[in-house]
Amino acid sequence: MATATQWATNMSWGNGILSENQSDVETCLTEREYEGDSPTLDTAESTSSALLPIVEARGHQSPRGKSVNDGFAGIVGASETLREVLKLVQIVAATNSTTLIQGETGTGKDLIAHAIHNLSSRCGRPFVKLNCAAIPFDLLESELFGHEKGAFTGAIAPKVGRFELADKGTLFLDEVGDIPLALQPKLLRVLQEQEFERLGSTRTRQVDVRLVAATNRNLEDMVKRNEFRSDLYYRLNVFPISLPPLRARSEDIPALVEHFVEMYARRMGKQIDRISSETMSELISYSWPGNIRQLQNFIERSVILSAENVLRPPSLKAAGEAPAECQSQKVGYGPAVPFVRTRADREREIIEAALAESGGRVAGPKGAAAKLGIPRQTLDSKIASLGIDKRRFQNLTRYAQLLRASNFVPATADETR
Repeated sequence: MATATQWATNMSWGNGILSENQSDVETCLTEREYEGDSPTLDTAESTSSALLPIVEARGHQSPRGKSVNDGFAGIVGASETLREVLKLVQIVAATNSTTLIQGETGTGKDLIAHAIHNLSSRCGRPFVKLNCAAIPFDLLESELFGHEKGAFTGAIAPKVGRFELADKGTLFLDEVGDIPLALQPKLLRVLQEQEFERLGSTRTRQVDVRLVAATNRNLEDMVKRNEFRSDLYYRLNVFPISLPPLRARSEDIPALVEHFVEMYARRMGKQIDRISSETMSELISYSWPGNIRQLQNFIERSVILSAENVLRPPSLKAAGEAPAECQSQKVGYGPAVPFVRTRADREREIIEAALAESGGRVAGPKGAAAKLGIPRQTLDSKIASLGIDKRRFQNLTRYAQLLRASNFVPATADETR
């Protein structure tokens, strides 16, 4: 494990950050939204306010040189475990083989998928992303394969699915373990035959799509429990890549801390160029159950709280970053991972947000069903099965409606009148 003194020698400019884009559903090309925040080597050399990895108690300054991860835009780290992952990425990127990325939440599966696409012959073609866990079951088939006008109530126009959008490019299916069993045979067919039909159509469409899938669940165990089709698992598992948790590559933490501090200090108009060895030791020794995403959020909070040029983060324990159940429990793949919500929880949040925005109305052009793009009968069935009380949303004030729609928080009696 790296020490607080050693961290200064491990820094390198020209890197970004190995973390996951937290948006649930997006259609992406090869550019990353945050890449403008990643300093380049030339920028680092010419900008006097750029963060220098100076340890307050030691006064060591890191060498600035060529990144160990040249060619992997957005990825920071020099640990042996990360190098092995990047070697696998280089190998599989040159092919069109299906790739399955496995790892805990927050380990950077999204960026690895981008790297595979950017290093492949499909670079410059569409990179389309879909988070399967964020889409209700009734909408997922339409999102993947599209639908024709009149395919179901509310289908007022044809819709192009993600497979068509990704034609000649790469489709990234995040949280593939959340795809319902009923939909898995259709996904298996398009992977094997590269053909499918839109909902409400008999016309077979051909596509040329390279699939990259990711999950934080153990699909092999799900197959044993009959929760995931074995034939689809074998089709996805052509070339598996396992991402290490942050606690398994703690020597990369100082470089990640440097990147985040520089990024957030610049955004907030601050200059932070020092960090105590005690603080760095604490960050390195912490297990980070939420991995890089948790570290990123903690550093952002620390920059907000730092009034001088020295990073002054709150205590990890005092900041609520070390709940006892998370520190005592081994975090691994599968449904036992802390903070992993069920599909019902996600569907409840989406439906309650639509009900809040529509004032509890389900039908009509401004009703929740129209906002979600699903038939009214389907939404009524979902509301009943999830035990949602529509009446809680009927008398919300406009302010409470906006609050509920933005935060996905159920209404309370105190906010009704």
